Amino acid sequence: MKRVLGTAAAIVALTIGLLPSFASATAAEPSVSDVRISGGPASAMDSKPVSIDARIYLPATVPAPAVVLAHGFGGSKESVDEQALSLRDAGFVVLAYSARGFGKTFGSISMNSPQFEVADARALIDYLAKRAEVTQDATNDPRVGFAGGSYGGAISLLVAGYDARVDAVSSDITWNDMQQTLFAQNATRLGATADVKRDTGVFKQMWASYFFSVGMATPPNLINPCGRFSLEWCRAYQEGVTTGQLSEQSQALMFASSPASIAERITAPTLIMAGQADSLFPLSEGSKTFEQIAAAHPATPLKLVWHAAGHDGGVNESERLQGFTMTWFKKYLLRENISTGPVFEATLASGTIVSNNNRNQLKFFTSDVFAGVAGTSTNKIKLTGKAQNIVAPAGGQPALMTVLPGLGGSIASLVARSFPNQSAYFESAPFSATTPLLGSSHITLRVTPTQSLPELVLFTSLRITNGEQTQRFPNGLVAPLRITNVVAGQPIDVSVQLPAVVAEISPGERLQLVVSTTDAAYRLPITPSMYTIELVDGQLSTPIMGVTKISNSSSPLTTIYTAIAVIGAVVLLLWLRRPRRRPAIYRADLAEVPLQVENLVKEFKGGHRAVDDISWSVPTGVVLGLLGPNGAGKTTTMRMAMGLIAPTSGAVFVYGHQVQPGSPALSRIGALVEGAGFLPHLTGRENLELFWKASGRTTEDPQLDAVLAMADLGTAVDRKVRTYSQGMRQRLGIAQAMLGMPDLLMLDEPTNGLDPPQIRAMRAMVQEYAATGRTVIVSSHLLSEVEQTCSHVIVMHRGRLVTSGRVDELLAGRSNVRLEDFFLEVVGDDLTIGRS
Repeated sequence: MKRVLGTAAAIVALTIGLLPSFASATAAEPSVSDVRISGGPASAMDSKPVSIDARIYLPATVPAPAVVLAHGFGGSKESVDEQALSLRDAGFVVLAYSARGFGKTFGSISMNSPQFEVADARALIDYLAKRAEVTQDATNDPRVGFAGGSYGGAISLLVAGYDARVDAVSSDITWNDMQQTLFAQNATRLGATADVKRDTGVFKQMWASYFFSVGMATPPNLINPCGRFSLEWCRAYQEGVTTGQLSEQSQALMFASSPASIAERITAPTLIMAGQADSLFPLSEGSKTFEQIAAAHPATPLKLVWHAAGHDGGVNESERLQGFTMTWFKKYLLRENISTGPVFEATLASGTIVSNNNRNQLKFFTSDVFAGVAGTSTNKIKLTGKAQNIVAPAGGQPALMTVLPGLGGSIASLVARSFPNQSAYFESAPFSATTPLLGSSHITLRVTPTQSLPELVLFTSLRITNGEQTQRFPNGLVAPLRITNVVAGQPIDVSVQLPAVVAEISPGERLQLVVSTTDAAYRLPITPSMYTIELVDGQLSTPIMGVTKISNSSSPLTTIYTAIAVIGAVVLLLWLRRPRRRPAIYRADLAEVPLQVENLVKEFKGGHRAVDDISWSVPTGVVLGLLGPNGAGKTTTMRMAMGLIAPTSGAVFVYGHQVQPGSPALSRIGALVEGAGFLPHLTGRENLELFWKASGRTTEDPQLDAVLAMADLGTAVDRKVRTYSQGMRQRLGIAQAMLGMPDLLMLDEPTNGLDPPQIRAMRAMVQEYAATGRTVIVSSHLLSEVEQTCSHVIVMHRGRLVTSGRVDELLAGRSNVRLEDFFLEVVGDDLTIGRS
């Protein structure tokens, strides 16, 4: 009987062992740790795996679904740390990693090649399949999502196409077809034979050069013409720069690294986000990926967001977009029963220039379907304008400038003015009603060259004008077109797809079509030429989408009621969340001690301890140097000492009084931390007087004359601050800190922006101030200056106190050792910013 039971037990155990692991949830402290993971082959000639530098974030409760975070081009695993912590706190295991060629992951950059970067991403899934903390859906099948933007957005899509184990994807501002992205072609030649119907596009030289320069960084002894790029990708770039074209080999290379090559294989729920302020990867790229997945797998959950940000800046919607990603993963990884919202959303950002300052003007278009950038139907708008002759200048110069990497849409409306005779203009009648312009419009043009040429390059764009010489140029976006082997006097008809935009035309405004011969962002022909541009039928086809507009507009009465309700809610919230100030603690034994720090701790969200249980005291009448590498916790400590932020635990005492927000003891502190802010249209003196009045101490003497004498600003104090150099602003900031001659002066990096004579004057000023019996604390990286200025030092590293004492005592018995040598000795060589 025992043998039978034993056999049965063994069978049960074996059966359980063959099933996926569904371990019971366990709770622990959230953690973050760096790991190395073996990836794909180092190169086509070296099968040795690349060692991937990664970081794993474990939530409080495991096992849990995993999210892999990929970074943008030029970034590393540190670039996504904030998002990783947020996802971890929401209950996900998060794996962030540095792609090959970036951070501490070595190997050549192959632009998300299936053979290399995709192989690396699949190896990450293999790694997660072996982690007990990760939910496993089957053997070697962890529940995992991929997310990233730009370079990281492409790898997220590619790995989902190559590995069916991916359960959800969130991809932002990335490409669909790399060749179309970097060699943009927005025209189809009408009436041509199939072999010449569509020419290769115009090389996006400025953006390509920018990214190539990012990948050129190598150690000095390894400098080479290709930097960190693989030879194949280096060759493709060189082809584009030198010829403006690509070999078949390079075309195949680009397509293999494009989501378009595998979109039909993606079956995981996929969130695709694309940026309007993006001249690199415009809205059409993400939209094509959406359409390709939807066509191949209609049942796959998809969502498309056209937000107002992008590679050119635009409106910062990062919180909203991370919210979309969080909801998407909660729905499809945590399996929560929540809504991910409409299938399609587009942000409408008001204003001529898109910036971070108009988030409150955002409105949104939404729809439960997305039919493509051309819409479900079109509206025909009549454009008028006679045939016009335009000139392509020799060498393509001077050239119209519409974008700069990272700034494109923000400068377009300011600098995108055509040079004489380089542009043709066609215009609509004024609109009679508010009309959305959502998606990509089409127009048919006739181009007649005056001479035979190997290539013809033009740029088309839409502007919104009010007829009074002011216009809106949606994100500075242009549609390039290139036609090869043109014959003098022979008209060429082309159907042009204009950039996809999100805009709104107000009553009285007109649409203007601009056709130009130059754009500084692209590779231009060097041969001077002239073309005649005319409309074929004058019909601009604008897309119609069945969308609902979510507007912030309302009636004045509703606005008043809403404002009253909001104000009431804010007042109630402030009252409920008002600081409950603890009873003030006074320590008579510290009445003569300027600053006493006791067991001070500051822990930020995510468990990062910027200050970790430090205690020290500052004597009266000294200049004390607060030292430490970047990230040591110096500024955080100073901010707690001034009551700007509250400690997690511990206390700070100023002359015996415990520091709390609004504590009267703070009036005895003067401070310059992280720079001072001044009104540029006022003089230095007026700024100081205004600051003193704002402090509420109008009955006290600011001792302005004594302060100005020590700051030694001379006649500059009566000049407008806008005329000040950085050094003068710094001295004015210190003068502001000294107003009223406080007993304790705290200066964070006071020598920033000062030249050697000014630094010497600063040293004398600080020492003169301490000679009056007052105390000065200086945080600085200039150790030689600290050695000459300070009598005492405190050294911090990674939030902890390393050592403290008098400078002469710390250096006693050490021949030929300066403070810098002592500092490096006690801190060591671990100077990396961030977590240890």
